[in-house]
Amino acid sequence: MNNTVSRKQAREIALHLVFELGFGAFEAENVMTERLDEEIMRSISGDIALYAGKLDETQTKYIVSVVKGVAEHLEELDGQIERNAKGWSMSRLSRITVAVLRLALYEIQYVEDVPIGAAINEAVELAKIYDSEETASFINGVLGTIARGMASETV
Repeated sequence: MNNTVSRKQAREIALHLVFELGFGAFEAENVMTERLDEEIMRSISGDIALYAGKLDETQTKYIVSVVKGVAEHLEELDGQIERNAKGWSMSRLSRITVAVLRLALYEIQYVEDVPIGAAINEAVELAKIYDSEETASFINGVLGTIARGMASETV
């Protein structure tokens, strides 16, 4: 059995770190390398099966780049969420919903090897795991609106 972390698992680890960013818990750069250290991954793997795999260089790069990217584009991403979450202000959204939206929006706009549809589908799946079916539908709607807006801008 391959014990390497998949992109799906790497995305979930990135979500945890983006979630922590929402608390201002750390500077993306400072703690990132430490959090992804093999010893730390191994120490928390007993608590969370997600961390039991070994991060390869590709997945480590992906996690570091998306979390740093979200941190660097926070205001822009939050503005897009605010404008497209009809009837919802950022303060009314749960921290995990915001983290899922931030991660997916960053992927949609800045990660070339992640198709828009895949970023949306993965966000919906993460919302179902960490929040609720209703939240998953909400996230799907917000991201779909943004994606359609981007598509019409390029036409």
